[in-house]
Amino acid sequence: MTIRDRGVARRVALAGLDIEYALVRARRRTIGIEVGPDGVTVRAPRWVPIREIEAALVERSRWLAKSIESWRGRRRDALPREWRSGAAILHRGVDLTLCVRAGPAAVVHADLFHLAIALPRPDDEAQVARCVGAWLRDEATRLVAPRVGHFAARLGRPAPAWRLSNARGEWGSCNQRGELRLNWRLAQLPPPLADYVVAHEVAHLAELNHSARFWAVVEWLLPGHAAPRRELRDWTALLHA
Repeated sequence: MTIRDRGVARRVALAGLDIEYALVRARRRTIGIEVGPDGVTVRAPRWVPIREIEAALVERSRWLAKSIESWRGRRRDALPREWRSGAAILHRGVDLTLCVRAGPAAVVHADLFHLAIALPRPDDEAQVARCVGAWLRDEATRLVAPRVGHFAARLGRPAPAWRLSNARGEWGSCNQRGELRLNWRLAQLPPPLADYVVAHEVAHLAELNHSARFWAVVEWLLPGHAAPRRELRDWTALLHA
């Protein structure tokens, strides 16, 4: 039995919680514990017995409980459960308060604090959701397009062909033809993190791999890229919302 092909599924009781984790046996010397959008993953040497692995989990039970709850919270807050006035809409790393009112045609306006929408049927939550989704995709196009051109120019290349994606497992990709796919949820990320994703994919135009040379290109395009790269991991739950 596996958890999404990540490893052998196991359960352990920690601090009153029944926690499922994926155990991956690997060529390593220490036990590594990660919490992400798919849950808890433990990577351990092949020779370490289960009792030692679960003792390590017990030792870090407080951190595990907080991390799991944090991921659950980010997944809940990615988009509202009810598409009504007062709901929070994440935009560029900031929650905007949704304000819905009646109007003759669909109109969207955003300021620093609010996302105001006028619709012929403001009580139709499905229509509100579609309107917000279309606005976020338009925002992604507006925000991402100039950054693609900017980073490509730094490589001395013309802006590549690109399009928005709705992938559940990746922020972006680049194929062998040099075409980019960038997730529409980049509009919900803080701008420095979205910039890192774009720089990462544009760097693949020069190095279609993740070699040391590739990371050198990323650093050339976006000096200090390691910080947003680390922070992006905390926002990956958005892709699974």
